[in-house]
Amino acid sequence: MASREQWDNIGAPFFMMLCLCGWSAAQISYSISEEVDKGTAVGNLAKDLNLNVQQLQSSGLRVMSESKKQYFDINQESGLLLVSERVDREELCSNTAKCSLNIEAILSNPRSLHRIEVVINDINDNAPGFLEENTTIDMFESSYVGERHPLPIAHDADVGENSVKTYKLNSNEYFALDVQSIGEQSVSAELVLQKALDREKQAVLELTLTAVDGGKPPKSGTLQIRINILDVNDNSPVFSKSLYKVQVVENADIGTPLLTLSASDLDEGVNGQLVYSFTEKGRLNPDEKFALNENTGEISVKGNIDYEETPAYEVRVQVRDKGTPPRFAHSKVLIEVIDVNDNAPEISVSSLMSPVKEDAEIGTVVAMVIITDKDGVRDRDGGKNGDVKSLISNPVPFKLEPNYKNYYSLVVNGALDRETTSSYNITISATDEGTPPLSNTSVITVNLSDVNDNPPRFIEPIVNVYVRENSKSGGILKTVSAFDADIDQNAHIRYSFLESDRNSVPITTMININSETGDLVSLQSFNYEELKTFRFQVQATDSGVPPLSSNVTVNVFILDENDNSPAILPPYSEHGSVNSESVPYSAEAGYFVAKIRAVDADSGYNALLSYHLSEPKGNNLFRIGTSTGEIRTKRRMSDNDLKTHPLLVLVSDNGEAPLSATVSIEVVVLESSADIQTQFRHVPIKDDSFSDLNLYLLVAIVSVSVIFLLSLITLIAIRCHRTDGAFSRYSAPMITTHPDGSWSYSKSTQQYDVCFSSDTLKSDVVVFPAPFPPVDAELISINGGDTFTRTQTLPTKEKS
Repeated sequence: MASREQWDNIGAPFFMMLCLCGWSAAQISYSISEEVDKGTAVGNLAKDLNLNVQQLQSSGLRVMSESKKQYFDINQESGLLLVSERVDREELCSNTAKCSLNIEAILSNPRSLHRIEVVINDINDNAPGFLEENTTIDMFESSYVGERHPLPIAHDADVGENSVKTYKLNSNEYFALDVQSIGEQSVSAELVLQKALDREKQAVLELTLTAVDGGKPPKSGTLQIRINILDVNDNSPVFSKSLYKVQVVENADIGTPLLTLSASDLDEGVNGQLVYSFTEKGRLNPDEKFALNENTGEISVKGNIDYEETPAYEVRVQVRDKGTPPRFAHSKVLIEVIDVNDNAPEISVSSLMSPVKEDAEIGTVVAMVIITDKDGVRDRDGGKNGDVKSLISNPVPFKLEPNYKNYYSLVVNGALDRETTSSYNITISATDEGTPPLSNTSVITVNLSDVNDNPPRFIEPIVNVYVRENSKSGGILKTVSAFDADIDQNAHIRYSFLESDRNSVPITTMININSETGDLVSLQSFNYEELKTFRFQVQATDSGVPPLSSNVTVNVFILDENDNSPAILPPYSEHGSVNSESVPYSAEAGYFVAKIRAVDADSGYNALLSYHLSEPKGNNLFRIGTSTGEIRTKRRMSDNDLKTHPLLVLVSDNGEAPLSATVSIEVVVLESSADIQTQFRHVPIKDDSFSDLNLYLLVAIVSVSVIFLLSLITLIAIRCHRTDGAFSRYSAPMITTHPDGSWSYSKSTQQYDVCFSSDTLKSDVVVFPAPFPPVDAELISINGGDTFTRTQTLPTKEKS
């Protein structure tokens, strides 16, 4: 640099001088290799300047160099330009590809200046070299394949072909070398990752990079490369098992440990520190049932474990390291819950068809019954905790029929009758076979709906109605009442008459019936003497579909009222005329004087007549039979007795507000019995013809006998057949004898009083018909002492 500056200082004035003097200059170029020996000829300068030997010596040729060193000199004899100093191209031109030395050839005669360029050619005298012998590269093991890392550049003082032309890398499985050349002087190399690094397999790689120049022979230099593989979080944690299985008893205590998860991570440091947790906390959140220690991986019971809720838990767990970013691993934990018998069977009813018609057939389905046991619904191992036995524990006309699995049909198993039982409480019991067994019951109420299967029923099979004669029309005689065991419309009853041909007069002209209440209303006043009894049938019909009905016979008995006075029978006439009878003076006590006969159109007590005798004061000669009407003497005649005795006979009935009739008899006392002629007494004579009195007596006896026989036959028939006769409710006939020789025949429908006389030549029979006795009817028996006693006889009623 100092030489170049010195030359600059000299050259500037020199060139100015040449210009002023008119000298000329020309460019001459030579080339030599560096490191040639001293004295090596560079070129024939004299020749190139067109100087011969003679001119060379006289021209004063000399050379000057711009550098401090004079690398060249001129041989004055030959004119050759010779190397005078060692020429090192790397020293002269270390940073340039072309290296040359400029020298000036100066001629003194003639004066001239010639520029000479000596090109220094490079030889391969330098080997490539690196600034450092060793280099270290840190690479993450996560580096991707193809990743490039520039390598240090090797330096070679030579240029051109002798400079660094290529690089070589020792053989290895991970890296390749990419040599890049930009021009002749720029050759670089990059380390290319060919295979993924794995710190866990090899943490350090040792490589050798060789730089080779282009010389012949080539020279080379090496660089030791140390590749430190840095750990990255490239290894995910790994569970020891992909599936963990554990069993837990349901209702296990909180805090009960189940298992401990185990995982490992090949990374180191924070990349290898693990944290455990649950995943997929969706529909089934394991945090509610289980606890997981994030550091140890222990799983324990946290909540209530119920087999019936979930028989098994499939819990997904994860483990993550603390790297950045963290890596995860997943596994499953199958927690099987062991069932215990902690649930009683459950009974549910669906499709209950209530009410059920009472005429439902056997086998009719009433309801669907589902019997379940939570212990068995999810029991895949076929345990007995869910095996259930079911039955109906109370006696009802129903049964359970199994359908499918735990489905049952509740069906009718017997006859139903709403009128007997309107609803059933069916108790269904279910018991499992667990240990200990658990049971449950459920009560199903089945109501029965009514069908019209019961006709109306009257309280009594026969209804007797007693109506007093002469009662006003429009009154309610009786209310017939029927009941129906059904309900609602099936029990709504309407009453009507059932037409019959037995009655000569239509019943609707005499009685009306209220169709809703059953009230029997009289349409007329009845006369016992014209109509003593009649019967008809009342029909009760319900409003069901189809309607059902039943009948009852109604007997209407007209009760006699004492509206008829006794009537004196011939030959005696009633009050207003005097009848005479005669009595011999010699008559003994008890002598028959006369017999008063009377009848009463009424019946019963109203027709029960009694006879009373009225004599003048102080006359006590005669007596009369109270019930027979016979007038007899009480004692023998005396001289003090009158010859004529006026008697007044009073005949009265036994009705309330009794009615009576009187007859007057004049008894004449005769001295001789032969003179006595009465209408009732004469000397018996033999006569083939019947008298009127005998005829009356015969007819009366036959009538009584026929009536008696008919009564007996009727009684027997009623007892045997129990038909709907009008007189089945009363007692058997009763015959009463009296001390005076009379007897009375009584039945519930008729009563006849028959009186006989035992001491008369002509015996009379008087028959008194009696009405049906009312409830408080009395039968009268008259004794021989002219007194009578009343014996009450009540009709017997049949109890329904």
